Amino acid sequence: MSAIEDLVTELSRLPTIGKKSALRLTYHLLKQPPEQSRRLAQVLGTLTERVRLCERCFNLTEEQPCTICKDPRRDAATICVVEEASDIAAVERTGEYRGVYHVLGGRLSPLDGIGPDELTVTALVQRVGAGGIREVIVATNPKLEGEATALYVQEQLSSLGVLVSRIALGMPVGGDLEYADGVTIAQAIASRRQMR
Repeated sequence: MSAIEDLVTELSRLPTIGKKSALRLTYHLLKQPPEQSRRLAQVLGTLTERVRLCERCFNLTEEQPCTICKDPRRDAATICVVEEASDIAAVERTGEYRGVYHVLGGRLSPLDGIGPDELTVTALVQRVGAGGIREVIVATNPKLEGEATALYVQEQLSSLGVLVSRIALGMPVGGDLEYADGVTIAQAIASRRQMR
């Protein structure tokens, strides 16, 4: 296999990158000065050497614990449970949440061979069981596997005397009822709140 084919194969393993996109990226890299490609290779190598999981929340970090866990301005008594570290960025973009996180490392998916042992639920239970936690907000994705994972997390925490809540689901801002599916509308109705 040629060097071009090797790179196309590796790039096409990335999410949302098909063979055509991988080929375009490969040709783009070949048009750049050689030092730019070497810099990219160096950055990728450094990434895998320095980035680790936070020992407390399982976020991706270069320091232990991560910057969110050690920030004294964060509400350490509130934990937001997410499927992946990338979900933290989505919650942080809102600027509304000031608690800490716990990354499960995926979601329950028996068809893909992902059961409770492949997730960090046991570590979450230990963390909550150690005390000082007031609320756990489950923010898994609103898909079948995410819902099953949310129910499993709730079940595992049920005996610990902590409030377990689920993010509200429903209509997006700017969405039209006409184009929404029935499940989304049903969840929006179920998650309704009183107008003031």
